[in-house]
Amino acid sequence: MAGPVGLLLIAMACEKEMDVQYLQPVDDSPIFMHLPVQDQSNGRRATTRYAVFSAQYVTSGESGQIGRTVYFKDVGSQQLTEDFVPGLSLDGTDNVSYYIDETRPSEELSASISSAAISRAMQTWDGVSCSDLGMYRIPSQPGIATGFVSELLGFGGSLDYVADVIHAGWLPGAFFDLIGPSGSTYILGVTFTIIFTDDDGNPVDVDNNNKLDVAWREIYYNDAFVWADGAHYDVETIALHEAGHGLSQGHFGQAFSTDSNDKLHFAPRAVMNAAYSGIQTEINESDIGGHCSSWASWPSN
Repeated sequence: MAGPVGLLLIAMACEKEMDVQYLQPVDDSPIFMHLPVQDQSNGRRATTRYAVFSAQYVTSGESGQIGRTVYFKDVGSQQLTEDFVPGLSLDGTDNVSYYIDETRPSEELSASISSAAISRAMQTWDGVSCSDLGMYRIPSQPGIATGFVSELLGFGGSLDYVADVIHAGWLPGAFFDLIGPSGSTYILGVTFTIIFTDDDGNPVDVDNNNKLDVAWREIYYNDAFVWADGAHYDVETIALHEAGHGLSQGHFGQAFSTDSNDKLHFAPRAVMNAAYSGIQTEINESDIGGHCSSWASWPSN
């Protein structure tokens, strides 16, 4: 149970019954695939098949903090070496699905405005010419909260599988304090990776590519910040960054501050920089390169 923070979430997982049939996606309704857990005295406890593996977060530029990766299991090489596997998706297809939870909007923006910004971010990644993701949005369902990680941590949600990439909404600062010390003050957004495990709780790599097999990813936004559409802090910009993590990209580039004016600099400036540097809704060559390294041959990789 390694990791720089003391989350009780470590190694938590959920059991998938072996006789569950793969479901075909339906355009006009989401798939909520129930994943039962055991309720034990020490809380929701790992059984088999799924485990929270890591989280990547982006920080505010003014904080002086730089986003990083937090690992929740002492496995792997401490690199972003987890990825989706053709033929292994829980919806039974190789198309990339995403879902936007509209039950937890930010205090400043309506769900319709933030959802439109998030959809634009997803469409930007889907538009990269090197890849054919077959990306589609599963329609949001009123009154139905999502969030495997938020449910495990007591912030409400669901233990159901919904989509490959879930934008699970805005949560209070207390949620982000569990990710990093005083995380509510500098973490803008976080992406959790949930991986497949075997019946003994060990991560699996069924395609033998030296990358752990991703079950799905969840993105959360910090409602302790003031959010905006086209201004500081811009939803689309942060969603574009977190969606990059959702599609298997890690952080890119260096960030450093100038002692004389405490100003943060990036080399080069990219969507996948580890800290927010202002509105950035277009992806550059470095971001595209990272995306194509994972998705150019999909689903034949």
